[in-house]
Amino acid sequence: MSQDRRLRTTFNSAASRYQHARPDYPAELYADLLEITGVEPPAHLLEVGCGPGKATLPLARRGFGITAIELGDALAAEARQRLAGFAGTSVITSSFEEWESAPGTHFDLVYAATAWNWVDPEVKYAKAAALLNAGGHLAVWNAEHALPVGFDPFFTEIQQVYVEIGEGHDGPWPPPPPEAQPNPIATEFSTSGYFTVVGTRRYVWALRYTAEEYLALLDTFSGHIAMEPDKRAHLYQEIRHRLAERPDGRLTRHWSAVLTVGRR
Repeated sequence: MSQDRRLRTTFNSAASRYQHARPDYPAELYADLLEITGVEPPAHLLEVGCGPGKATLPLARRGFGITAIELGDALAAEARQRLAGFAGTSVITSSFEEWESAPGTHFDLVYAATAWNWVDPEVKYAKAAALLNAGGHLAVWNAEHALPVGFDPFFTEIQQVYVEIGEGHDGPWPPPPPEAQPNPIATEFSTSGYFTVVGTRRYVWALRYTAEEYLALLDTFSGHIAMEPDKRAHLYQEIRHRLAERPDGRLTRHWSAVLTVGRR
């Protein structure tokens, strides 16, 4: 299942589920982010694609002022509710491409958590650079499915169902383990001409899911949201059936997040 930028509006339909179903980013990621960039409260940050505030809240709690941009109105409403107690944080409903900051406004850090790939590549690096103070930083990270050595065989079994419904993985299966995966974002930073990469970090962790917890997670992924209803129903039925055959009814899903930081 490949990413299509036209699907970026699908997440809005999962606004009420996203915060609970998606994993929290590792605490080490935020510690590394602050160490690499050197930003300290009350610095003013700009978040691109904040969703319901998954990565906004941890930084707001640290005392940063944050302007958060979110394309989806329902997601933005979720974020405003969650961040209501932080006076220095505001959530603006807009695409990053169309949003205009107040004249003379600049930020110490622009960051995007699981959102940067959805922004127009012809716009994002130039615009981020223009919004940063001299020497400011751009930080990007994602949380993606990882398949390390010894990953849960459930995912090979269920991949056959994806293939049957025409939604199989692009490329050979299984994909390389996380440590062998390239970092295309770091290449983009360098080739953009606006940023010098000053740090990258990878984080891998595992979570256990019941069938219903896992289906709630899938319901926050663009490809599954946009999937034809009969295909999705068949897939979900197979997931429930296969996990029901396990003694504890659970699967283990590994996650990988790669933090990339560039200096303007």
